[in-house]
Amino acid sequence: MAGIVERVTTPLDERELSAVFAALGNPARLAIMHWLKDPSDFPPQSAPAEEVGVCLKHIQSRAGVSQSTASQYMAVLHRANLVTPTKIGPWVHYKRNDECIARLAETIQIHL
Repeated sequence: MAGIVERVTTPLDERELSAVFAALGNPARLAIMHWLKDPSDFPPQSAPAEEVGVCLKHIQSRAGVSQSTASQYMAVLHRANLVTPTKIGPWVHYKRNDECIARLAETIQIHL
């Protein structure tokens, strides 16, 4: 039936949606989310980026910011549930949270 959208995930609630839009409202954080879509595009690291995520030092380098600024960017993305961190030794690696991104897409399609 045309015009009916089958729900695959649970849409984001208003609080979650607000946090996501706030996180993506910063051009640098939006760029980071785009970069993380293809983790193989980052330099090699001790554990495969496709499995554990991209090391913060590579995100920092690509963004051209200090370590503390990169950490702050990633903390905002993490609080919005857009990325998931994995600590390996002294480094934190980040992956996109594709489930949250799918929920965002569905929320936009259904409610906006």
